[in-house]
Amino acid sequence: MRLPVRFLVFALIAICLCLPAAAAPEQKPDAAVKSKAIEASVTIDPALKAYRGLYPRLLAAGKREMAKWRAEAEKSYREDRNSFSNGVPYEFDRSYEERSAIQGYVSIVRADSTYSAGAAHPNTDLNTLLWNAKAGKFISIRPFFNGTATNGPTMRTLAKAVRAAVLAEKKARGIAPDDRSWLADIKPDLLKIGAVALAPSTEHHKSAGLLFYFSPYAVGPYVEGSYIVFVPWTAFKMHLSRAGAGLFGGTRPKGDEKND
Repeated sequence: MRLPVRFLVFALIAICLCLPAAAAPEQKPDAAVKSKAIEASVTIDPALKAYRGLYPRLLAAGKREMAKWRAEAEKSYREDRNSFSNGVPYEFDRSYEERSAIQGYVSIVRADSTYSAGAAHPNTDLNTLLWNAKAGKFISIRPFFNGTATNGPTMRTLAKAVRAAVLAEKKARGIAPDDRSWLADIKPDLLKIGAVALAPSTEHHKSAGLLFYFSPYAVGPYVEGSYIVFVPWTAFKMHLSRAGAGLFGGTRPKGDEKND
């Protein structure tokens, strides 16, 4: 008996819906080494290739750091073979991910996952880079503020807001912030306030504020892991320069924290 075409179409759709979704192909590293002493890689978000001059600089920096880890691992392998007795070598994996691209300012999150043979656990180091695509160079957030002097009004405002955001995140995780000495390292200093990235906004071509990245151990014990907190631009708008006033606006899109 021949089945109606409509029945066959519905049957095919039902079969497709029941099939598991195909997994996205895993991105291959842009550079890698593997030996008895170390396994290492550098992976760069393909989106970052769109900005002229950026990709080669990221790749070169990644390769330099990978070479340092390789030299250390091979030296350790020659001099202390017992550290490798469990068959686990050194590990170094660096990734560069685009977090946002706003008015030609590209925020990049650099994550290093490392392990030294014989260590108790692996470590993660989070940092950020800000690329000015128009000028073709890395910059800081200094141009967006009227002043960023250490312990000046801008940095005191930012430090206070970042500490409050970290405390709020600890509370959201159910962690009692009994020991606030961890927050003492968040200082009113551009180099000691956390790694910074521009947050996306609901307003086109604007940033809703700043994201601050903290590696494990930075603002809490290792078991708490890393922290990524958001400070809205309204918290520091009184300190914005003309360039900053034109860059910030709107609010953070709902669900954007899933991209952290």
